[in-house]
Amino acid sequence: MPELPEVEALVEFLTERAVGRVVARVDLAAFSVLKTYDPPLSALQGLEITGFARHGKFLAADVSGVFLVTHLARAGWLRWSDALSPVPPRPGKSPLAARVHLDDGSGWDLTEAGTRKRLAMYVVHSPYDVPGIARLGPDPLAPGFGEVELAALLAGANKQVKGLLKDQSWLAGVGNAYSDEVLHAARLSPFKHGAALSEGEVGRLYEALQTVLRDAVARASGLAAGELKKEKKTAMRVHGQTGKPCPVCGDTVREVSFADSSLQYCPTCQTGGKPLADRRLSRLLK
Repeated sequence: MPELPEVEALVEFLTERAVGRVVARVDLAAFSVLKTYDPPLSALQGLEITGFARHGKFLAADVSGVFLVTHLARAGWLRWSDALSPVPPRPGKSPLAARVHLDDGSGWDLTEAGTRKRLAMYVVHSPYDVPGIARLGPDPLAPGFGEVELAALLAGANKQVKGLLKDQSWLAGVGNAYSDEVLHAARLSPFKHGAALSEGEVGRLYEALQTVLRDAVARASGLAAGELKKEKKTAMRVHGQTGKPCPVCGDTVREVSFADSSLQYCPTCQTGGKPLADRRLSRLLK
């Protein structure tokens, strides 16, 4: 799933290539991807793209005051082409969900792998007309977000810190992969409750958020859209590294189920050497 660093890189990439271009048309290959009807998709046609912005994990294109907002969800991606096929895509079982044509023949495809289709597009007068953006929590890289603000969020958070980091209404932009990386860098158990963190642990969590996310943004900066997935995967220290040695201490990276996915962690760095119980498996065995 594209998270804050990848969407930030897409903003940079598209700003360089698409700002100043005019939308020729937008084709839908999967009609369920469009979540709004007013303004219609055709309202974008003939308008100049004036900017791109990130809202959490949402990508917003400002098309002369009408906004095309995309959420790539778990399996979605954006693929740029300098020369798109002018032939309208045929709806079907292809991964292609939508295609944005620009006036010089370039543009981008929105694709989604798998059978669980969650990629979403919105055409709105303001990004905040999108419900998912309207309920976003603070952005961890925003200028006004500091350790004091994080401590205030955690003070009343009777929820495991892994879940908090993934909750977009609590903190915007962090998903499953970077929450694993942040917690590893902060040396915190993913199952510890937010309200139970000490002052020192809050400080470590804030520093890890800033370091992990800013380093990832810096690595992704300047990369072509097609290179971002590979860069994200190869940079992970614990996420997706089950069975491999921790790069910090050498212990074996472990995995447990969490909500509707799984998480990876290092027992030595994060849980005092104790493996976490896989609670989903425990329930199945009862």
